[in-house]
Amino acid sequence: MQSPILSDITNQEDIRRLIDAFYTVVRQDELLGPVFAARIPDGHWPTHLDTMTRFWTAALLAQSAGYRGNPGAKHLYLPIGQEHFERWLALFGEIVDGMYSGENATEMKLRARKMGDLFQAKMAMARQGGLSIL
Repeated sequence: MQSPILSDITNQEDIRRLIDAFYTVVRQDELLGPVFAARIPDGHWPTHLDTMTRFWTAALLAQSAGYRGNPGAKHLYLPIGQEHFERWLALFGEIVDGMYSGENATEMKLRARKMGDLFQAKMAMARQGGLSIL
């Protein structure tokens, strides 16, 4: 059986579908689920999904989507390590690859990796007492 041809990510609706699918998997994940459950109560998930959609729309498509925030500061003191970032990135890549194909899909995975690397570096500095603001 031939696989369907996947389209690229082209708009905010594409990003929202991806975000919804991704966080559905994350919430069920043995490693990541408890971290998110401890930080985001059930009733707050719609807001988180909206925020992530606006963030990725601005970051990937350079469209003003009303995103305001500092994602680095939100992650700085979470009880997470490299294994959490690796799992997050693996799941993210699987979801992107399962839903989309093209330049924007590839770029989204690349940007996620770069952000993860940056967050980890800043978290390490903060834990060593060398970073107080992002």
